[in-house]
This record gives sequence, structure tokens and C-alpha cells, in this order.
Amino acid sequence: MPSFPPRALSRNCLAPAVLLLALASPCLAAEEADAPRGAAVTVLTAAKSCFGDIVEVSGLIIAREETMVRPERPGLKVAEILAEAGDTVTAGQTLARLLLPEGGIAQVQSPVAGLVEASSAVIGAVASGKGEALFSIIARSEFDLVGLVPVEDIGKLQVGQTARIKIPGAGEVDGKVRRIAPTIEPNSQLGQAFVGITTNRRLLVNSSGRAMIKTGQSCSNVSVPLTAVLYGSAGTVVQVVRRQRVETRQVEVGLMAGGQVEIRGGLNEGDVVVARAGALLREGDPVRAVTASGERK
Repeated sequence: MPSFPPRALSRNCLAPAVLLLALASPCLAAEEADAPRGAAVTVLTAAKSCFGDIVEVSGLIIAREETMVRPERPGLKVAEILAEAGDTVTAGQTLARLLLPEGGIAQVQSPVAGLVEASSAVIGAVASGKGEALFSIIARSEFDLVGLVPVEDIGKLQVGQTARIKIPGAGEVDGKVRRIAPTIEPNSQLGQAFVGITTNRRLLVNSSGRAMIKTGQSCSNVSVPLTAVLYGSAGTVVQVVRRQRVETRQVEVGLMAGGQVEIRGGLNEGDVVVARAGALLREGDPVRAVTASGERK
């Protein structure tokens, strides 16, 4: 069997490899030349989300029904006071005792259960059946938030819709739309809505509140973070990444919730969107798209 010098064998084996590398180098160089060398940007994939259609009503807390308590006979002096403003009372509970002119005691009782809103009772003062009420009671401790709603929103409201009401000093309470005024104020184009409040908490009459009323839900469109939307003279736009370059899309925005905005037009499910759009990125700029976790897109 013939033998070959070791050096000759080495050259013969390396020759094909060198040839392949030489042939591949122009292709690799071309690919590197075509690849964008832009900045890395954080992106996300546009996906469908559900949004609640919310109507906001700001206004004041009022008593739904007030009951005035007076003695049945005039000319009685207040002898004893058994309830004060802020007390919760039951139907039939004695609120005060009065001295009769002929002697004896008359009792003033609450006709309804509720919250004592105010009291004018003073020991020794004369109570009258026609004058100022001894006690004012918020019947059944029921309150309403009464507020004004723009005409374009009041048509969305219906009796029975649920609401979440924020009241300074009392936190958040539940409520329902109880009544909607049948007319609109002509100058302001605002309508009045009454939202009944359901709570065991003690509320202050005439304190302010804000009701968020859910009037519907939309789940057919995609959403993006608010940071992905740019508002300017050219309209409302988002920036997407396609073939490693920036494209600017005009969009139609809809509902907003939890830092997300509904996109009703101009963007499709699956589009790769720049998470934090900005003026530094322009149409056609090369970029390297990465997700928040660092994955390349």
C-alpha cells in the first residue's frame, strides 16, 4: 500500500475547507451588510383585551328620604333628650321625653329606622308640632350620589346598572343607578343621575363623591400600553417593528383601563409594537426588537 508524506496529506485535506470558507465569505458579508444595525427597542405583541365601558358621575352625597319628627301637641317642654345627631335609631325608638302642661310625660318616638341627621332639641325649650322639627332622620340610612352627566353619556345609563363609588374619607362603596332625570339642562347640556349607595358606613351629607358606572364591555379589539401611543399634530399613532425597521401607524383609540388603551383601528392582532414610543424613532429606522424578558423578536 502506497504511503504519502504527512505534509502532503495535510495540504490536500485543508484545501476543500479553505475553498468553502472563501466561497461562503461573500455571502456572510452580504448578510451582515443587509442586517439593520439600529438601537435595541423593547417591543410587545398586540393582543385582544376586554374593556369595560365606564361612565363617570361626580356629585354630592344626599339623603334619599328625610323624615321630620315633631310632637303631636304644641306647647310641650323638652325634659330629656335620648338621641343625638349621628345616632342610628330603630323604628319606635324613643328620641326624647316632653313635659305635658297638665303634668305627665309624652314620648317622642322615631317613625322609621335610620340615621339621625340633625336635632334641634334643647332641654327646657318648648317644642311645637308646626315649628322646627326636633329631629331629622335619614330614613333607612339610605343615600344617593346625585351628579351631572354629559348628554353623550347619559344615554348609556340605565336604572339598575352597578357602580363603584369613591368618597373621600369613606373609601369605596357599592351603588346602583336608581334614577335618571328625563331632561337635559339646555345651557350646559348636562343631565342629572341618581346613584343609590349601599353601605353600612356612616356617610356625611353634602360630601363629594365619584361614581364609576359600568355600562358595557368591549372584547373585540387589541390593546397596547398607554406608553405605546403618541399624540401629535399628525394624529394618534403607534410605532411597530416590521422586518427590523420602524413603521408608524395611525390608529383610532377607544376605551382605557389599567394603563392599557383599546385600539379600534390601524393595528392588528399579532403586530409587534414599540412598548415606549418616542420622537427619537422615525419611519424606516433600523432597530433590534427585544421583549421585556430580553428575547429577540
